[in-house]
Amino acid sequence: MPLQGSSGEGDLGRAVCGVVLQFQEALNRKDIAAMQRLLTPDTIFENTYPPPDGSRYAGREAVMAFWVEFFEASKEVSFEPEEIFAAGERCVLRWVYRWVGKDGTHGHLRGVDVFRLREGLIAEKLSYVKG
Repeated sequence: MPLQGSSGEGDLGRAVCGVVLQFQEALNRKDIAAMQRLLTPDTIFENTYPPPDGSRYAGREAVMAFWVEFFEASKEVSFEPEEIFAAGERCVLRWVYRWVGKDGTHGHLRGVDVFRLREGLIAEKLSYVKG
């Protein structure tokens, strides 16, 4: 499905959506350094697992440690953006996550991330999935 949506609110919306899409592209490349450059030092990430509330990671180091472990757990990962829009320094990204596990099994799920940016960097990423 092609990416749909609008950046909203003119230049600010385009800039906010642009940073989020840069982060998603770096994630799909497993480019830890590029991902890290897009996060504030005090960034917050709330993962979807374990249910019902997920896990919370505070600070760039803790967030990046999560992503390193996440990449090690899957043979292949891909987050395909479906829709994106911004309102001020907030951005909502709807996506499909596809993976191939180390045992070769394929899987996917749909979800949404709610981002908050501060001074052009991601300060918060709250993730939710259809369950």
